[in-house]
Amino acid sequence: MDYGFVFPAAIHIHKDVAFAEQHGFTHAWLYDSQMLFSDPYASMALCAINTTKIALGTGVTNPESRIAPVTANSIATVNELAPGRTILGIGTGNTARRTLGMPAAKLDVMREHIRICRDLFEGKTTDYTEGARHRKIRFLNPDADWYNIKTKIPIYIAASGPKSLEMAGEMADGVILFGAVSPSLIEFVMEHVYAGAERVGRNPKDVYALVMTAFHLTQPGEKLETSEVRQAVGPFVASSTNIFALSNPDPQTLPADLRDDIVAFKDIYKVPEGPIETRHLKMYSDYLLGFKKEHEPVVTEKIIRATTLTGTADEVVESIRNMKKAGIHQVAIQPIIDNQKTVEAFSREIMPRVK
Repeated sequence: MDYGFVFPAAIHIHKDVAFAEQHGFTHAWLYDSQMLFSDPYASMALCAINTTKIALGTGVTNPESRIAPVTANSIATVNELAPGRTILGIGTGNTARRTLGMPAAKLDVMREHIRICRDLFEGKTTDYTEGARHRKIRFLNPDADWYNIKTKIPIYIAASGPKSLEMAGEMADGVILFGAVSPSLIEFVMEHVYAGAERVGRNPKDVYALVMTAFHLTQPGEKLETSEVRQAVGPFVASSTNIFALSNPDPQTLPADLRDDIVAFKDIYKVPEGPIETRHLKMYSDYLLGFKKEHEPVVTEKIIRATTLTGTADEVVESIRNMKKAGIHQVAIQPIIDNQKTVEAFSREIMPRVK
């Protein structure tokens, strides 16, 4: 099992990424949301020069924030600093887009963005379109040190709904899953990933699967519906489950044991009052950084256990072992309260025990 560290892109995060590397973490993932956090590529560049072996990925970017040639250039520039340990993670931009008051990208837009990036990474001359104008493009200085496309840059697709999960299985090197910890959620997402892979003749097991989640240790018998637990993992529960709900407009497609619990998160970031031009400014304040009191009724013990690694050390270890058996290759945790304490606790109490 590989272990990742997930955090909003921050220009000073390289200190915590280096700390995670020293504690045995294999991957560091930085969110890309321009209205909330720092620029991910500037942050990753600093991570690259302050680490030696940890893999660095966008977790995730989207096809609307930048045109595809800029995305390709940005990640290839990081790859020049950290050759062979750079990954392009991309999704539809649920957070990055909605913090602008705009909808997430369409899947066909993401597919085209990925096609262009992959062709450029492979040194190809490829088709590029803006409006009615069609042109051929390629990296013009591939042998210089401006960027690195000589070393492969894998592309991972972030997915929560059937169509995006199947797209990941069809064309991605890996799939990024949010909060798929319970057996039923893992079965749901992997079933669609495998279906997409099989449809195009790929071996489904060649798709690297990682789950981004939160982590919090409790004592035996400790209740999970407490302020301490909700502060530690609640922001991630709210975000990931909201994305699941929005990505699955037909509730009947969701696992039966969690269907009602997931649907309850669909409208948690909606603000019905006020001008439509500014509602999103209130919706996403402190997004992923602090627990909102109004989310308390839906952040129950059941959904906490289903989407995060919360519980005793024995319970967390058992969950990760089950995830590994189900085909998950990496667990990536997002600390909410204290980065280094969370990384240290996970590396000490959990990682040595998972075989």
